[in-house]
Amino acid sequence: MEQDFHKREHDKFIPMTSITSGGGVQVKSDVYYYTDQMVNIGFIGYPEKGDWVLVDAGLPHAAPEIKSVVVDRFGKGSKPAAILLTHAHFDHVGGLADLIEEWDVPIYAHPKELPYVRGEKSYPKPDSSVEGGLLAKIADLYPNEPIDLGNAVQALPEDHQVPHLDGWKWIHTPGHTPGHVSFYRESDRLLFSGDAFITVRQDSFYRVLMQTAEVNGPPRYFTTNWDEAFESVRKLVKLEPRVVVSGHGVSMKGEKLTKGLNKLVEHFADIAVPDHGEYVDKGNNLYH
Repeated sequence: MEQDFHKREHDKFIPMTSITSGGGVQVKSDVYYYTDQMVNIGFIGYPEKGDWVLVDAGLPHAAPEIKSVVVDRFGKGSKPAAILLTHAHFDHVGGLADLIEEWDVPIYAHPKELPYVRGEKSYPKPDSSVEGGLLAKIADLYPNEPIDLGNAVQALPEDHQVPHLDGWKWIHTPGHTPGHVSFYRESDRLLFSGDAFITVRQDSFYRVLMQTAEVNGPPRYFTTNWDEAFESVRKLVKLEPRVVVSGHGVSMKGEKLTKGLNKLVEHFADIAVPDHGEYVDKGNNLYH
């Protein structure tokens, strides 16, 4: 019954979408992402080889869409070797419960994220008082309760290698959540940043709808430690990524990405951190 309760809480419909919803982008021959309303779901692996992994699982009720993409890209009956989680907010784990009913595959997350996918701990409530646009104002609608997937979820390896993905590593990028991670391939400097930084102003209804491309900090209404968020952005910028697939917004590359990231680091307090909110000014303000 407890698992059913958490699943019901995550079944809330979120009244937001974008012009890219229902579409996908092939970033590299083995990297593809699909947009579910306004959140991105990654697929890493060559279609012709059939061995691939899923990155995050979208909003509630995303499972049928994910399965449809899988059939189109990898063929009927295909399933991932593993599911990787950048973090466990409701819009990144929404399809998990339904997917693992059909797919008996391991799910990996950072150790500090495990309580939120094992039914042990709720995230802090989203902050609807935070400075920002309409999507911040309706943040009370967003679930913060854990899902309970039990031992189906395990910790990422301590050596930072990514299961089933040669040449990739995971990077701990907390701030948005305690156990947030990003995934990076050094050979072509491709980065899945999750919500450590994103490429849209996520609290703005219009910018999300139109998917206005701009490097931005993590979603304001769900970020609880801005000092850690700043340090995570600095860590990722030092990698000098050439291509980024973020949790929200369109993929970005080249000079626009580089300039946007440098600007974000230099002006983090002005660009990313809200002027007011429940979780603002609770740290050491390293970003000033």
